[in-house]
Amino acid sequence: MENELIRYFRHQVPGHRLLEVGLGDDAAVLRLGGRQYVLTVDLLSDHVDFDLAQVDARRVGRKLLAVNLSDIAAMAAKPLAAVIALLLPRSGGMELAKALYEGLLPLAEQYDLAIAGGDTNSWDGPLAASVTILGETSDRGPLTRSGARPGDQILVTGSFGGSILGKHLDFQPRVHEALLLHQNYQLHAGIDCSDGLALDLARLAEESGCGAVVDLAAVPVAEDAHRLAQQLADGSTPLDHALGDGEDFELILAVPPDQARRILADQPLQVPIFCIGQFIETPGLWEQSAEGQLRPLAAVGWQHRLDG
Repeated sequence: MENELIRYFRHQVPGHRLLEVGLGDDAAVLRLGGRQYVLTVDLLSDHVDFDLAQVDARRVGRKLLAVNLSDIAAMAAKPLAAVIALLLPRSGGMELAKALYEGLLPLAEQYDLAIAGGDTNSWDGPLAASVTILGETSDRGPLTRSGARPGDQILVTGSFGGSILGKHLDFQPRVHEALLLHQNYQLHAGIDCSDGLALDLARLAEESGCGAVVDLAAVPVAEDAHRLAQQLADGSTPLDHALGDGEDFELILAVPPDQARRILADQPLQVPIFCIGQFIETPGLWEQSAEGQLRPLAAVGWQHRLDG
């Protein structure tokens, strides 16, 4: 499993004098010339993260950049520049590359992101693409996964589930939203929801050395989650999809109670913000019954599977 490999790397890869936050967060944090910068990379491929036979390549190009911008948002940082590496299929590769850039350049312009270069290669297989983004932290420093404290409230933006029906290609990275919240309120920790609400929340809690209790009735379930459950007709519920589908790319935040009350009252973003639970001392992911008892909640979500 992917998580096992990440744990292996964290034990094997040495630290470095420039590195302030390394493996295990949404992005690395480097200190250069007295300033903090964030660095993130994502590798996406055809038949895994999208299906070029079914969707416009321009939407795929936009996603290539958007997933990295979402990691920058999770750190409450400002994106600066990106480099893009494309492994193109030989057949039709030239036109595909042009379409990918037609899709990603408007998003780069929207966030004043410099496309600084990259690399291209070709082969007889499907498209694979890697995007690396450099960003800069605000004066308040980076938002990381490791700062949640027992008693903090779990706040989320937007809604969850059913992203395969379109959102996974067309979502809006929450860069401006994260910067606004980080600037005007006290936030203890954050992560973006790329692999599933339950799984990513569990990761945040684990990195912070605490647990998380979810009020399932408070989870904002997207309309697409209802549509997908109805289409599949496999016994899955809209809530199941909200907890485990992933690729919603919304923010999950750990916020002190007084600050959470302010945010919920102010609703300072164009996207709604909800409270779905709180962090506790007991490790693990939990749901709370109507009687107040805690029951384990499965950390469902997407993980790449590795054999051997």
